[in-house]
Amino acid sequence: MAKEIWDELAIKRALTRITYEIIEKNKGTDNLVLVGIKTRGVYLAQRIHNRIQKLENVNVPLGELDITLYRDDRHDASLKQDPVVNSEEIGVDINDKNVVLIDDVIYTGRTIRAAMDALMDQGRPSSIAVAVLVDRGHRELPIRADFVGKNIPTSNDEQVAVKVKEIDDQDSVELMALPK
Repeated sequence: MAKEIWDELAIKRALTRITYEIIEKNKGTDNLVLVGIKTRGVYLAQRIHNRIQKLENVNVPLGELDITLYRDDRHDASLKQDPVVNSEEIGVDINDKNVVLIDDVIYTGRTIRAAMDALMDQGRPSSIAVAVLVDRGHRELPIRADFVGKNIPTSNDEQVAVKVKEIDDQDSVELMALPK
């Protein structure tokens, strides 16, 4: 049984707040690049990008990142496969830029670590910040989000599910128990 934590309006408010915080921390939009982590992070990044465009009348570079092969908890070393990210996937120059990595949920920190590794293979940003819709705690790595929509304390036998209209036909954040 899933418990809805946030509905569409609450998500919209959180993304608007995160957008303002990104602009304030960056002191505007100069040298700013948004990079969404596939899959849901890409859609959240697009929404933040659209809000910045409306607020600042600026088209901030927007890229997307697939970090699958950079995951240390999903990569099979026996495959002898080097992690590869297609440079076309990011689609923007990140050298000497202030990059904001955007994802739906931060949990152990492994996705963000993998994303930072993937970014470093593409260039050298001036800074990397992290924006997430939900921080559920339980970090295994010393990584934190700079911009957080909501902190949701969870147990390890729970899951936070972020749904976005673009692929789930609705916007919501739900907390559910993992099957035993």
